[in-house]
Amino acid sequence: MKNWHFIFTALIIVVISACANNSADAPTEGADPASAEWKIEAYSSAATPEIAAAATVLDKDGTVLREGTNGWMCMSGSPHPEPEGGWGSAAEAQPVCTDSVGMEWMQAYMAGDTPHVSRDAYLYMLQGDQGTDTSIPGITAEENATSPENWVVSGPHIMLMPKDPASVAEFTTDPSSGEPFLMWPGSPYAHLMIPVE
Repeated sequence: MKNWHFIFTALIIVVISACANNSADAPTEGADPASAEWKIEAYSSAATPEIAAAATVLDKDGTVLREGTNGWMCMSGSPHPEPEGGWGSAAEAQPVCTDSVGMEWMQAYMAGDTPHVSRDAYLYMLQGDQGTDTSIPGITAEENATSPENWVVSGPHIMLMPKDPASVAEFTTDPSSGEPFLMWPGSPYAHLMIPVE
């Protein structure tokens, strides 16, 4: 009877380890962070495993690291240039995954243009971010935040980028509430931050 208990316990440990190793939480330990393989694993870890497995993965310069088949794209979302030798971790790269409509929204934001998208879009950031000012777009350094309470480092989340920013205008702007909160209210880039486990 004790042998069965030992075997059952060992089997549970093996199954849990396999699930942990198959998760998209982080790149393989010891891999070169400047390599395409590391970036593919790190950047695609922003999304669910189902989306990540078939997504196109892009480098910071737009180079395709892996061609996908599901219309989703994953990349570093960091506003900073990639450090020499690569990112220190997947979380430091601030990876983001989205579809073509979300990409249109992101490109408009990066160009300083008002997004005009055909429908709402979702962006996955399951590694979280390194912090930003939640009141004014583009402020990414804590010392330059409009006020300390506006500087927020978000854990894993999904972002709803609305076709019409007015459609999310009535959500709370309080990032500590645990519920979806409005980021960059009153701007053309207003969007909803949705915390997830």
